This record gives sequence, structure tokens and C-alpha cells, in this order.
Amino acid sequence: MTEEPKKSFNPFLLLPPLIFLGLATIFYIGLQRENPNALPSQFIGQTAPLVNLTDLREDPAPVDADFRNGNMQLVNFWASWCAPCRAEAPILERMADEMGIAIIGINYKDQPAQAKSFLNQFGDPFIKIGADFSGRNAIEWGVTGVPETFILDGEGKILLRYPGPITQSIFTTRILPLLNGETE
Repeated sequence: MTEEPKKSFNPFLLLPPLIFLGLATIFYIGLQRENPNALPSQFIGQTAPLVNLTDLREDPAPVDADFRNGNMQLVNFWASWCAPCRAEAPILERMADEMGIAIIGINYKDQPAQAKSFLNQFGDPFIKIGADFSGRNAIEWGVTGVPETFILDGEGKILLRYPGPITQSIFTTRILPLLNGETE
């Protein structure tokens, strides 16, 4: 009489289905967020990081922005090579010219001549404007791409981080209420 070989269970066979179920659960939870396109920011409610930049208007004078000046202000990261930055330029110009909103511009990883050409072509709404040649300031602010805009209160605390170009709709629904003292 021949003995049948003993069949043993290999626990590693369960690994692929368990990994799949785990990933599927994580993706499902991620899709259930209120706004799946929103990128959370750990800086909301925190004091804005200091900046030390080269001024694009008066090279090489440094730009040290004091965000604790008692006034609300916007900090806008932009670049001349950024197509969405071109789209938001007229809205930033109107915000500065017609509404007197203080906007600090941080030019991200750009050539000074190209940045100045951009400002000549699309307008310069910035009360201060500096160049972040290395991208170090953008890293400290948690910038994920340009354009990216931050709203700061008079104490220099970040109230809003908006990644992407500011449109009229975004200005009306997200930025203007904050400027008028309404909380998000």
C-alpha cells in the first residue's frame, strides 16, 4: 500500500488577497473624504514660516516679510513658466488694485529676467516680491506646486492654503469671506 503524500497549507497563499483587501480599504476611505481633491495642510492655524528672498525689483536687496503686521495678506507662490499662473494674474491684479489686498509674491525656481518679463506682461500686484531660486522657502511652506496661495491673518497665522490658480469663483467663495473676517 502506498501512502498518499501529506498536503500542507502554505500561509503565504493568503498574503496577496490580504494585501489587496488592505489597499482597497485604504482607497475607499480616501475616496470618502469631503473633498477628495483637497490636499490637507499641517500649517493651517500655524504661524507662517519666515522668508528670506532676493528682491526681484532691487537685486540683490533681501526681502524679509513681516507677516505679523496687523493686516491680512496673501502670499502667492508663482513662476513665469507656469501656465496657471498666467490665468490667475488678472484676478490677483484686480485684488490688489481694486480692493487694496496686500499680496506678497514669491517667485519659485525661475530666472530673474523671465520673472520680470512675466510681471511686465501680466502685471505686478505684489507689495513685496522675492525670488526663491532654490525652492527652499517653498519647501518650508509645504508648497506642492505653483501657483499656490496662502491667506494670513494680522498675526501671521495661516488661515487658508489654496493650491492651484485663483479663479473668480474661488476668490468669491473661499478668499473673500476670510478677508471679511468669516472663518472657513
